[in-house]
Amino acid sequence: MTEGKLKRAVRRTLVLRLGGVALALCAVFAAVAWMNGNARLEEAVSELARLEGARFNRIALPLLTDSDTSPASWQRALEALARQGAATELTGGRFVLAKVFDASGRELAALDDPGFPGIDELRAAAANLDFAPPASADYRAVTRRLGDQTYVATAVALRDADKTIRGWVGGAFAVSPQAMAKLSGNIGRTLLYVIAIVLATSLALYPVISTLVNRLATASVELLDANLETIQVLGSAIAKRDSDTDAHNYRVAVYAVRLGEAAGLPEEDMPALIKGALLHDVGKLGIRDHVLLKPGKLTEDEFETMKGHVEHGLDITSRARWLSDAGDVVGSHHEKFDGAGYPAGLVGEDIPIGARIFAIADVFDALSSERPYKQPLPLQQTLATLSRGRGSHFEPALLDCFNGIAVDLYEAYGDADGEAARRELNRLLDRYFRSSLAGLADRR
Repeated sequence: MTEGKLKRAVRRTLVLRLGGVALALCAVFAAVAWMNGNARLEEAVSELARLEGARFNRIALPLLTDSDTSPASWQRALEALARQGAATELTGGRFVLAKVFDASGRELAALDDPGFPGIDELRAAAANLDFAPPASADYRAVTRRLGDQTYVATAVALRDADKTIRGWVGGAFAVSPQAMAKLSGNIGRTLLYVIAIVLATSLALYPVISTLVNRLATASVELLDANLETIQVLGSAIAKRDSDTDAHNYRVAVYAVRLGEAAGLPEEDMPALIKGALLHDVGKLGIRDHVLLKPGKLTEDEFETMKGHVEHGLDITSRARWLSDAGDVVGSHHEKFDGAGYPAGLVGEDIPIGARIFAIADVFDALSSERPYKQPLPLQQTLATLSRGRGSHFEPALLDCFNGIAVDLYEAYGDADGEAARRELNRLLDRYFRSSLAGLADRR
C-alpha cells in the first residue's frame, strides 16, 4: 500500500470512526439530557399543581380561621378555584377533580369538571389516584398521563394565618397543552444543543486528528519500507555470499508463501513466514568461508560447524523485535518430520508450521536451481527426490499440497535470474505487509 493510499484509507476510516463516536456520544448525551429533561418536566408540572393548591389556600384562608365553617362554604371555595383556574388555564392548568379534607382527614367538599375533555376516563382512573393527605409533609405530587393529557395527582396542605395546617386540598391537576408544549420544547431545544455541541466538537477535532494520523501514516510507511529493505538486503547479502545471486531468496520466499496459501495458513502468519524465508540462512554470516564456500562434500567436523548457522541466525533475529517472529523458520528449517533433523531433532507437528512449509520450498529450489557447486536437476527429478522424503523429511500433507502447485510455480518463477520471483515478492510484500498498515485505520 502506497503512502497516498494509506492516507486515503486512514482519512476514510477516521471519518467513519469519528462519525460513529460522535453519533454514539450524541445518543448517550441525548439520552441523559432527555431523562434529565423529563425529570425537570415532572418537577415543573408538579410545581404548577403546588402553586394552584397554594392559590386555593389563599382563597380559603378566611375559612381556615373559622372552626364552624360549613361544608357548603368549602364547596363554594372549590367552585371559586375552578372558575379562576378556567380563566387562567393558558398559564399552566387547573384542577378538574378536587377534594378538601380537614386536618383529621375528613372529606369536607368535592368537585369535578364535567365539561373537561377526558373527565370520564379520569373519573374511572380516580381510584388509582391518591388525593388523600399524606401522613407527613406539606405536599405530595405524582404525575400521570391519560391519553394525551398530563395530570398531577396532588395533595397540598392548607395553612391558616399562623401557618398551622388546618386541612388539605387534593385532586387531579390537568396541565394545559400550552404549558406542556412550552416545557417539552425546552427539552427539545436542550437535545438540539447537546447534539450540536457534540457534532461541532467532532468537526473541530477532525483536522487535528487527521493531521496527526497522516504524520503517523507517513512514519509507518517509511519505517515499514526501511524494515523490509533491511531484511531483503540482509537476506541478499548471505544469498550472494553463498551462491553469487540473491535469486534463491526471492524464489524460496515466493514458493513458501504460495504453499502457505494453498495449505490454508492464516493471513496473519504470512509476514513471519516471509521474513523467515528471506532470513533463513542469515546465520551463515557467522560461518567461515572455507566451510561455507567449500565446493565439495563437507567433513563431519565441517558439517557440525555449518549446522551452527542456525544458532547464529537465531541470535541475529532475536536481537530485533521486528525480526523475532522469523525465528520459527530460521531456527527450525533444517528439522525433519521424522525427527532426524537439527538443531533440536523436533518431530512432526512439534516443528513450527512455517518451518515445515519452508523446508519443502527450500529443498525444491536447491534441487531445481543452479549453484556454483552443482547443476540444476530437471523438474520431474526434483519432484521425485522430494517424494522420497515424504514422511521422513517432509510433512506428507504439505508435500501433497506442494506437488499440486509445483509445476506452475517452477514455470512462473524458476528463471535463473529470479526477476519474476523478485516482482512477485514485491507484490506479496505489498499485500501482506504494506496493506496491513490499513490496520492503522481498520484495527479494532
